[in-house]
Amino acid sequence: MGEVSKKEKSRVQSWVEGIKAEFHKIIWPKKEDLAKQTGVVIVVSVLLGAIIAIVDVVMQYGVDFLIK
Repeated sequence: MGEVSKKEKSRVQSWVEGIKAEFHKIIWPKKEDLAKQTGVVIVVSVLLGAIIAIVDVVMQYGVDFLIK
């Protein structure tokens, strides 16, 4: 028990080498591009949050108006 056959070791080693090869193919973004994209995501998230909050307040007033 606990022994790993050579065939299983070579399978794992081949898998790890394949993963390493795939990581070398990745084109990582430059810091400037990453900063711009992060800024856009933050701005869009804040804007959507504000829009949702405004719609929520308007709908709440509308429902309160209809109920009263």
